[in-house]
Amino acid sequence: MIDEFRVVVGDAAVDDLRERLRRTRWPEEATTPGWEQGTPLAYAKELCSYWADGYDFAAAAERLNRHPQFRTAIDGLAIHFVHVRSPRADATPLVLTHGWPGSVAEFAEVVGPLADPPAGEPAFHVVCPSLPGYGFSAKPAGPGWTVARTADAWASLMTRLGYKRFIAQGHDWGTSVSAALGARHPARLIGIHLMPPLVAPDPATLDDLTDAERSAIDDLAAAASGDGYSFVQSTRPQTIGYALVDSPAALCTWIAEKFHAWADGEVDRDRFLDNLMLYWLPATGASAARLYRESFAEVQALFREDATDVIRVPTACSVFPRENPRPSRRWAARRFPDIRYWNEPARGGHFAALEQPAIFVTELRAAWPAGLP
Repeated sequence: MIDEFRVVVGDAAVDDLRERLRRTRWPEEATTPGWEQGTPLAYAKELCSYWADGYDFAAAAERLNRHPQFRTAIDGLAIHFVHVRSPRADATPLVLTHGWPGSVAEFAEVVGPLADPPAGEPAFHVVCPSLPGYGFSAKPAGPGWTVARTADAWASLMTRLGYKRFIAQGHDWGTSVSAALGARHPARLIGIHLMPPLVAPDPATLDDLTDAERSAIDDLAAAASGDGYSFVQSTRPQTIGYALVDSPAALCTWIAEKFHAWADGEVDRDRFLDNLMLYWLPATGASAARLYRESFAEVQALFREDATDVIRVPTACSVFPRENPRPSRRWAARRFPDIRYWNEPARGGHFAALEQPAIFVTELRAAWPAGLP
């Protein structure tokens, strides 16, 4: 059974959120300036003040409900998803998978152009599921909802929607889910379209690095100082979860720090808060973090120099400039030997569909011009 779904932003929920934001007990200023120790106090106060008193909750509800949404039970868990069928008879099924700290709200501006493009451009039937424990998907009550199990659920979802073969696109956790689909359900996949993280640097190239590869390795080393969130969420997600579910200021600043670090420039505040609402309203700060405990070690193992995981389905890769790590094509070819498309756009970061929707759409169209490899 597939049930229609709408996001409800009720008066009681808004009043409670505003009260919590206004009663935030703030810490003192950091002892060093800027973002070195995390989200700066002045930035945090201004953003939370806007969320409480400047953000239009009614308009947000309209944006969050602009595309048809549904829920269906798969493997004992209710999965929330956006689904827009193209009016075009030649459209190709496409599943878009978000990551952390994102949501299906990232795809709000790209669903329409992908599903109903201008004449001569490829069209897609677009499916955007919320990861288990994210958004309005149900929260797993026990362990075991790994990347692999999620990939199996996505394959079941596409079957339920009537799509025998499809393209899987993703970034962050969505990259891992899409790659797992390619490994576990290759006959179902027309291809996969991936954004970083993809692979570790190839040790065989370390004595012959290009300037871009050397820069990528330097950036990867520099970014290690911002990895604390992943260690916390992969080891003690319940502990940080209390703050993320109870305090909107904690949730906002925990996620805002990553948008600052990973986006290519400042993300529109309303679009950032639309995404944040899909963590606050369903109280998924803890359940979303648990995916790190379930699968972070497994995914990290694929980035060891001796990793042997190879995925042979047709592959397209879009490497946006603010992504980190940014692999080279020759590094990626170790794990994805059938790369049919590779591009490095001039703008965009980790949340490319949200930051640069037109470029994101152009990448999908260029990679899959006829829907077939």
